[in-house]
Amino acid sequence: MPIRVAVPKEVAPGERRVALVPEVVGRLAGKGYQVQVEQGAGAAADYPDAAYAAAGAQVVADPYAEAQVVLKVQPPTLEELERIPPGAVVVGFMHPHRYPDRVARMRERRVNAFAIELIPRITRAQPMDALSSQATVAGYKAALVAANLTRRFFPMLTTAAGTIRPAQVLVLGAGVAGLQAIATARRLGAVVEAYDVRRAAGEQVRSLGAKFLELPLDAEAEGGYARELTEEEKAREREMLAEAVARADAVITTAQVPGRPAPLLVTEAMVARMKPGAVIVDLAAESGGNCALTRPGEVLEHGGVTIYGPLNLPSELAVHASEMYAKNLYHFLELLTQGGERLEPDWGDEILAKSALVWAGEIRHGPTRERVEGSAG
Repeated sequence: MPIRVAVPKEVAPGERRVALVPEVVGRLAGKGYQVQVEQGAGAAADYPDAAYAAAGAQVVADPYAEAQVVLKVQPPTLEELERIPPGAVVVGFMHPHRYPDRVARMRERRVNAFAIELIPRITRAQPMDALSSQATVAGYKAALVAANLTRRFFPMLTTAAGTIRPAQVLVLGAGVAGLQAIATARRLGAVVEAYDVRRAAGEQVRSLGAKFLELPLDAEAEGGYARELTEEEKAREREMLAEAVARADAVITTAQVPGRPAPLLVTEAMVARMKPGAVIVDLAAESGGNCALTRPGEVLEHGGVTIYGPLNLPSELAVHASEMYAKNLYHFLELLTQGGERLEPDWGDEILAKSALVWAGEIRHGPTRERVEGSAG
């Protein structure tokens, strides 16, 4: 029997992405998977139902009824969880620290779940790394948003009216999103400075033609993420960053710590020192923001400085964001189903073991288990 894969339409407000695109549906169909796509699932990302049908999918009103694997972008809502058959597997971003009630319901209904954001960042898992693929989209878009919000040119221009100096852009956090923001701002002609607490990021920043701001500390932690700084380190960091923020025309912040509130990098006092017309684009808005004044999803002005905390930037480039995400899911599904042969996870595989959120009525992810059981108690 072929493994039945369901692709529902995303119901989260503002979400335009879709879990699979027709190209990837075609690859799965060619390997024997049976793919059912909900009517209109790809419409917001410019993938019509006809394209899915041509690729070998069944376009249906209810993709959940016979699903063995449900592929999602956003975490399933409580209403969606009632429609997923017990024993089925849902794969996607789960954000369990935000939605412990949904994880508890998965456990109760014996809906199995893998959180794509929990996949370990090891070499073998790179084709499945949806955090990186979507961060690439967010970083690119953040630079465009900053260029759009500022009332200055990004590039240097030599005109009959004189020479226009290039904009000074500061990128805080040089992970995947930060590096893409740096590269895009450089392509637009800005002079770029960047900072990250991980020393290893300096070489990557400089390779993109930006200046790396350095402090004599190293906060790299397991998996390539940054550890939280000590109070003394934070004070030294703030002193250096205050000077860089003050001279910037645009600041793009991308620093996040998985499962924890975003670190505060730009204080209200720093904003007060910024020049009129300067812009802050805070990619960490959903997890609390890197700027003290950020309001998630809002554009505000404070002392002549525009501050924007965008939510879900990848959704604004839904065509390519969906394409990249679908390929991440394709590689994960191949591993999960052993090439489409059977739906029996190999728990000896590090990728599956660490990304499993719920299986057979048990919450397998330790921190989430503690959170759910704590809230239940």
